[in-house]
Amino acid sequence: MRIVFEVPGEQVKTTVFHWNQKYLIKFETAMYEQTYKISEMDVFSDDDIRKLIDDQEFQKTWVKQFQSMHQHLQEAIGRI
Repeated sequence: MRIVFEVPGEQVKTTVFHWNQKYLIKFETAMYEQTYKISEMDVFSDDDIRKLIDDQEFQKTWVKQFQSMHQHLQEAIGRI
């Protein structure tokens, strides 16, 4: 597995890997991480991956997912 590029951010770090004919896009916060696997057949270049990361609708989706992950964890902790 090799790192293609990283996008540092104040709250979310994005790392793009290439492995096994797939791009892996990993979004990390202090407590959570999400990884999306994309076949290299679905994108033509690293620039396509950058466009995907910059896509506002996609960003809204994974931000909501982080919020949902946090909520679910807090609810589970409350039950123990």
